[in-house]
Amino acid sequence: MENKRWYDKEPTLSLAVSLIKNSKPDIQSQCAAFIKNKALDHGVVLNSSLLGAFNYVLNRWYDTSEPLAEAFGYLKEADEDTRKQIAIDVIAFLEKVSA
Repeated sequence: MENKRWYDKEPTLSLAVSLIKNSKPDIQSQCAAFIKNKALDHGVVLNSSLLGAFNYVLNRWYDTSEPLAEAFGYLKEADEDTRKQIAIDVIAFLEKVSA
């Protein structure tokens, strides 16, 4: 069976996204900032286009929060290894804030 979502192709990333999705809104906001900072540390550039923003208005669960949508944009732009590393870091981050 083929995965529909881009983040389900890598199990670690899929787990991180699931944990974010099931977190409280304040934790999600913290995760968004964390992801953005990690992506920037790895040199990820967000290729945003106004047209692209209009094509995906509120179609996905993370689009309801602008910071989360932006963070997921950075994740999507990152290469496979960077995405996996950020996912590992996010899981560790969530374990810390949940403790």
